[in-house]
Amino acid sequence: MQNSYNLLDILSDKKVLYAEDEKSIRDNVAEILELFFDKVVSVKDGIEAIYEMGLKSYDVLIFDICMPHMDGLEVIQKVRKKDKKIPIIILSAHTEEHYLWRAVELKITKYLKKPYDKDTFINALNEAVIELVDGNIAIKLNEKCIYNPCAKVVCEGNKDIKLSKMESRLLEYFIKRVNQTITFEDIFEYLWDYKSPTKEAIKSLVKEIRKKIGSECIQSVYGIGYKLELG
Repeated sequence: MQNSYNLLDILSDKKVLYAEDEKSIRDNVAEILELFFDKVVSVKDGIEAIYEMGLKSYDVLIFDICMPHMDGLEVIQKVRKKDKKIPIIILSAHTEEHYLWRAVELKITKYLKKPYDKDTFINALNEAVIELVDGNIAIKLNEKCIYNPCAKVVCEGNKDIKLSKMESRLLEYFIKRVNQTITFEDIFEYLWDYKSPTKEAIKSLVKEIRKKIGSECIQSVYGIGYKLELG
């Protein structure tokens, strides 16, 4: 397996939702995010953020606090009722104690005060990445295979097997939910935004992943979906 890696490469198949009401700031930050993420969706307020999250599944959230209609912390409070683990970064001009305490209670990955520099922002993204992979960049799948989420490769002995973007995205989704049953509906929502692919499309994708990591890792749950079991 390659020893050199960039943690931020983990984001290359991930989606981020960014909420900021000031257009100039929103456009500037979105442009930076596009360097790292596969897909960046920008919205101007909390209501739009809630709407977007109802349509699609995201891997990382980045919110301003003070926005029209619903502030960032209110949105995050709603998110945390459904998802305790998604990395969330706050970008805000506010450092008042009550904002900071609310952020702590909501398990924020990083709270950045505006203005912030590029290095500070990159460090915040790195912290989000570490949360995404639970600090593990060499994931043992079985006795033969180790997965590197930075390079998106499965290492089998001296051989590196490259995964496609869809394959790596689904495998990392399984890894995040190891030993849990993942339904076909869960996979539809996570991998596809608006299209409604058939179960056969998912089965075909899982078949390709099994070829690369071994068929014993991903167990079929009849009529429901799949379960990843690491060995």
